[in-house]
Amino acid sequence: MPYSTLLLSHSDGVATLTVNRPDKLNALNETVIRELGEAAEALAADPAVRGVILTGAGPKAFIAGADIGELASQSPLEGKHRSLVGQAVFRRFEAMRKPVIAAVNGFCLGGGCELAMACHLRIASPSARFGQPEVKLGIGPGYGGTVRLPRLVGRGRALELLLSAEMIGAEEAWRIGLVNRVVAAESLLSETEKLLRSILVQGPLAVAAVLESVDAGFEMGQAEALLLEANHFGLLSGTADMQEGMAAFLARRAPKFEGR
Repeated sequence: MPYSTLLLSHSDGVATLTVNRPDKLNALNETVIRELGEAAEALAADPAVRGVILTGAGPKAFIAGADIGELASQSPLEGKHRSLVGQAVFRRFEAMRKPVIAAVNGFCLGGGCELAMACHLRIASPSARFGQPEVKLGIGPGYGGTVRLPRLVGRGRALELLLSAEMIGAEEAWRIGLVNRVVAAESLLSETEKLLRSILVQGPLAVAAVLESVDAGFEMGQAEALLLEANHFGLLSGTADMQEGMAAFLARRAPKFEGR
């Protein structure tokens, strides 16, 4: 499917999805949001895609936020609708049963930070800058910032970032748990792909089950989450992948998973 604001490439099971508006610091306008939703749906359904890298074009920004020109004239009902649409699109990435890793270069602000947080993992270059500056504009986050940020870094740190509109660097983002790794800018995409491929050599059914258990279990009480984990543990015990994984371990060889 052709996109006007996104670039999409495939290589041996890995899809790289790039927000391609470098002249606008990859700001999220209505077209970008719509195309991100279409891409997420297509990637989730494509059996040839086993994992996704999400990044931004150019050296200056992952995504510098929403398109302020669109926000400035919205009515209350339009604002709520915009928020709900964006939340639903970002949720498609978060709920994907294939690993999605954000490769963050430059500014990762507002909606950009919210999109990165909806990915399963985040890798940053030293130039990455993170923040939720919405209150500086007299508005609040609309794409999940008040929900995901506290769950990633804790309530206190999240409130400090949300209320102060402070922007933090990559090392601080790593220190508080907002990103998983900081790597050299020139190796950002290669290191992100390396991490993704280290996941893709594992049992694909097991990877999908772990993603589902963490995602769904986070919203459950402990007893329900533990039951979900036990159900997945039992279901995976009936797969050919489990038999292959166990046999390979005992034979001291690399497993050959087939996703069944």
